[in-house]
Amino acid sequence: MKKILFLTVLLSSVAAFADDAKNEWQNTSLSDATIKKIQESQYQYKKCVSAEMQKPSNQGGDSRRATDAIMKQCESVLSQMREIYLAEKVPEIIADRHLKQMRMQTTRNVLQGMIFAEAARKSGQQ
Repeated sequence: MKKILFLTVLLSSVAAFADDAKNEWQNTSLSDATIKKIQESQYQYKKCVSAEMQKPSNQGGDSRRATDAIMKQCESVLSQMREIYLAEKVPEIIADRHLKQMRMQTTRNVLQGMIFAEAARKSGQQ
């Protein structure tokens, strides 16, 4: 009885985790020119974030609010990267997933940097 129940649960879990065919990116590749455009867009995004972090208005106060303001200022650069993906017929879900990953990783790095800078200011090192 337990074996039958276990097999039933196992088979149903495999079916539940099957990927939706429309969300998979199959039989396509990005050209070197497109990869270069995406890398340039990533560079512009990081450059924007770095420039916003250096502004005096984002240096003082709460680190979380400053991080939020920085990320909002640079959101337009990510939308340009999304347009590059969509022009190459990359499925929206994959493009959005990559942009979300990049946004989250950058947000973590910015917040960490802002907290570090705030702690340095409070300790009198800057």
